[in-house]
Amino acid sequence: MARAGGRHVHGALDTAGKRAAFALFYAPLHFIAVSAVIRARGAHTAPPKTIIDLGCGTGAAGAAWARASQPSSSVIGIDRHPWAVEEARWTYQQLGVNGRARQGDVSKAVTPRRGDSFVAAYVLNELPDEARMRIEARLLDSAAQGGRVLVIEPIARAIAPWWDDMVTRFTPVGGRSDEWRLPVDLPPLLEKFDRAAGLNHRELKFRSLFV
Repeated sequence: MARAGGRHVHGALDTAGKRAAFALFYAPLHFIAVSAVIRARGAHTAPPKTIIDLGCGTGAAGAAWARASQPSSSVIGIDRHPWAVEEARWTYQQLGVNGRARQGDVSKAVTPRRGDSFVAAYVLNELPDEARMRIEARLLDSAAQGGRVLVIEPIARAIAPWWDDMVTRFTPVGGRSDEWRLPVDLPPLLEKFDRAAGLNHRELKFRSLFV
């Protein structure tokens, strides 16, 4: 467990229960969120050759971007958790995405290359401030080289108090920040999980930074 900005940050996949919830419940919502942003903000941009999915989890975010790209992009998922790496590989296979996943520390794995793009979906808030700032600097380098960058986080300011400052730093390289409230019609199984968790996802709320 690390400490970020004065608050404790727990690993998103550090228990079997969290892993099950992530795979069955949160991963589909992440897929929906990324797909919506790419359709709205990335439709008129050239599809990236390679998408690096930082803290890929089940691989849903990178797969969503690749599936929304025509022609389809390839994906490299990076996650420190071996379970996530296997889940991401399964996701790519099931969705017909040209992707591979590997275990690694995302705060050290970002080496911008021309033609690469990056997605960090619901992962930066899980990192200590030092690691997050290190990733942000490298994402800025990538954007300055013409790469696409997509960051998605919850709207709740307490989860990502650094959001506005990050947006300010990305604005000179064309960064655009949006808040989203998407009506969603959940599949029956996902709706059942939603109710069991005491939630009501008639609307999917999140914020995005897209360059």
